[in-house]
Amino acid sequence: MKPKTEQELVIMRESCVLLSKALGEVAKRIRPGTTGIALDEFAFEYISDHKGKPAFKGFHGFPYSLCISVNDAVVHGFPTTKEYQEGDIVSVDCGILLNGYYSDMAYTFALGEVSEPTLQMMRVTKASLYAGIEKAITNNRIGDISNAIQMMCEKDNPYALVRELVGHGIGKGLHEEPQVPNVGRRGDGKKLLTNITIAIEPMVNLGTREIYTMDDKWTIATEDGEPSAHFEHTLCVKPNAPEILTTFDFIEEGIRGNKELTFV
Repeated sequence: MKPKTEQELVIMRESCVLLSKALGEVAKRIRPGTTGIALDEFAFEYISDHKGKPAFKGFHGFPYSLCISVNDAVVHGFPTTKEYQEGDIVSVDCGILLNGYYSDMAYTFALGEVSEPTLQMMRVTKASLYAGIEKAITNNRIGDISNAIQMMCEKDNPYALVRELVGHGIGKGLHEEPQVPNVGRRGDGKKLLTNITIAIEPMVNLGTREIYTMDDKWTIATEDGEPSAHFEHTLCVKPNAPEILTTFDFIEEGIRGNKELTFV
């Protein structure tokens, strides 16, 4: 858990901006009738054309540039040739390696008319991400982030956080120390140092928190088949307020211009 230098942060910001723009372009293209494979091919070309490398492709053998997880898939889903349907929710997770440094972010999209219980679960998941981010300040502890997420999702709302999967440090490695769980107690865990960079990523289920790995050996899905949402930012710990290095601005601009998506 070594703090980044100012020079390292300059490079990480560039990686995070490129990633944010790439997912903004995905937001313009995702809709009922399109496929994960088409989005994955587009993302690979876009990232490559801008001198980046898709971080997930080849990572521990993962074969795609995007993790695309639909409905009851939580994370690590494969892009496929199956067309998306009205009412699907689709989580798109992507990472980029640019000039030696990684970025990582995820967003869950609502395609067309999605049920209100599912939309509300997505809203709370997104809000819990920012609740956790608010605690990512110097001298707080990992548990302060974890607890803020857990309180919003499980105490204040009737949802279930996935325990087995966590956020993480990021920089020269895609997954660095420290781990950042989405459940925990205030005051627990490692102390946050100025200029450490982490990815916070709550994964929230509408039903049970229990999950399983599908036959492809990658996709994690909910045990009861209920939908799951996933939102993620890369950020830097600072003394008064964290610096969020990725941004949803490009994604949400794309959503507002795409009449076949519902904004959450």
